[in-house]
Amino acid sequence: MQKLNDEKVNVGPYTLHLIKTGKFKTNTIALKFLSPLERETITERALLPFVLQKGSKKYSDERELRLKLDDLYGAKFSINSSKKGENHVITFVLDFPNERFLPGENNLVEQCLQFLYDILMNPNVSDRQFNERVVEREKETLENKIKAIIDEKIQYANIRLIDEMCKNEKYSIHSHGYLEDLPNISARSLYDTYERMINEDKLDIYVVGDFNQDEMKNQIESVFQLNRQSRHDVVQSTSVEPNEVEEVLEKQKVQQAKLHIGYRTGITYRDPDYFALQLFNGVFGGFPHSKLFINVREKHSLAYYAASRLESNKGLLFVYSGIAPEQFEKAKDIILEQHEDIKNGQITEEELEQTKKMLIHQIKETVDRSGGIVELYYQQEINQFDIGLDEIYERIQSVTRDEVINIAHQIKLDTIYLLTAEGGGE
Repeated sequence: MQKLNDEKVNVGPYTLHLIKTGKFKTNTIALKFLSPLERETITERALLPFVLQKGSKKYSDERELRLKLDDLYGAKFSINSSKKGENHVITFVLDFPNERFLPGENNLVEQCLQFLYDILMNPNVSDRQFNERVVEREKETLENKIKAIIDEKIQYANIRLIDEMCKNEKYSIHSHGYLEDLPNISARSLYDTYERMINEDKLDIYVVGDFNQDEMKNQIESVFQLNRQSRHDVVQSTSVEPNEVEEVLEKQKVQQAKLHIGYRTGITYRDPDYFALQLFNGVFGGFPHSKLFINVREKHSLAYYAASRLESNKGLLFVYSGIAPEQFEKAKDIILEQHEDIKNGQITEEELEQTKKMLIHQIKETVDRSGGIVELYYQQEINQFDIGLDEIYERIQSVTRDEVINIAHQIKLDTIYLLTAEGGGE
């Protein structure tokens, strides 16, 4: 199996990451802009990807932009934003065919880099403000997206759990922004936020594919001659000890209740215990063979779904379950029992080995996509923790049953959130 390696080059205004692999017939370039989560700027930062994707000085509208992508042999382009612990990340991604598979084509990389540069550095701006018509239209798009969350009950319940659990922490800030901010966003104020992103965010540029590393480095440095001075570095989350378990009940017109539970692990991606934590989560609720799935859903038929996942940049663990409103107490007790069972050593070697296989398979699936490779190495970058794939697999394989039990004792229950039917679930 070909080894992956993140070849880092500190260019000055940004860090370049060259990840060479012959797995794909495409090359991927990703630009990642990171700044600390701030309530005052989050809605404008959430809006920026919508506006920037609608055109630039050179490609005046979305149609022209899409026609250019067609010229680039059907290249795929997107901009999105996300939350990484207590940081906000805006990502530009361009996937395009490797010119080695295009006879007679020898400057596609340069064209694609120039396209990205144009979108990034030459947006549709006049007199230091974006096009007002585009901004107003995309404000409506973002407004509709935020309003739609109320109908996506799993997502809504997870956001509300975090609201309650992390109410005095930056992690509770909504990465998609807030409705009440939208009326005050202008074409000029959005441009100011854009300028701060361009000039001050931590910037990492990733290239994944089959290329000559020296040539690619020279081409990127030639096109991306940025005059910027990053002012931001990654905010590393501090561990918070829960005082007492909080139960939050919310009622809406729903048929299926959402029981979501938050735990504090005190462990993030960069910690030595992280691999044992991954094994704990796999045994607890990360996979179809996990205790939550087998006992809450299958054995007791209490949940339509029951699973857990880690937030590895913040040190949190979330349990998600969909239940009948009248089954709240019983479902809650059985979910909490699964944690207690692991603390009490109720893990078989078979469970542990199956979880290790599933975890390694999951990582292998991740690196079967160029976007997955970018995310894996960016996770390492923001946690200042460099580790190769082989060592990841070795660390997983070496986790013992006692280490998983020890992790179970470290994990603390924090918040129980129930979204239930009006008149039910008490």
